[in-house]
Amino acid sequence: MANFDRTERIAQQMQREIAELVRLKINDPRVRLVTITGVEVAGDYSHAKIFFTRLDGKHEEARQGLEHACGFVRSQLANSIKL
Repeated sequence: MANFDRTERIAQQMQREIAELVRLKINDPRVRLVTITGVEVAGDYSHAKIFFTRLDGKHEEARQGLEHACGFVRSQLANSIKL
């Protein structure tokens, strides 16, 4: 049970950090109007699944923009979240 609590806290922290990156640091127009709605982290912390929505409904465009920014997001998370 304690591992679940930690996983959930890490997921919440990642969600806050990614939302901040999308808002302030990613300048790709495809990622504008994106809201990060959730993060699921694997039990061994090896991967995370990011859930999002876009206010104007252009989800495929937003997904492409987020995939393009994936490396940047990973490196920024590695610097801000220490496990």
